[in-house]
Amino acid sequence: MSEKLEGIVSPSIDSLMNKHNSKYGLVIFAAKRARQINDYYSALHGGSLFDNVGPLVDAAVDDKPLSIAMREIVAGAVVPAEEAK
Repeated sequence: MSEKLEGIVSPSIDSLMNKHNSKYGLVIFAAKRARQINDYYSALHGGSLFDNVGPLVDAAVDDKPLSIAMREIVAGAVVPAEEAK
């Protein structure tokens, strides 16, 4: 009975929804941040690191950018622009 869970289980949707008021806004925000993280990793191989901000939480080499983005949201390391005002 010790099978590995598949899919997004960490962080939980409940902890993510405590940080954002809309599921759709949360998805868009996390996707944009994941693209920034992906661009940062791409820039590691290509050159200008100063254009992108890397992960703001501890991340392993095999972590996906979307998982990193969601952990950043739960940690409060990133907030949507409309909430930052």
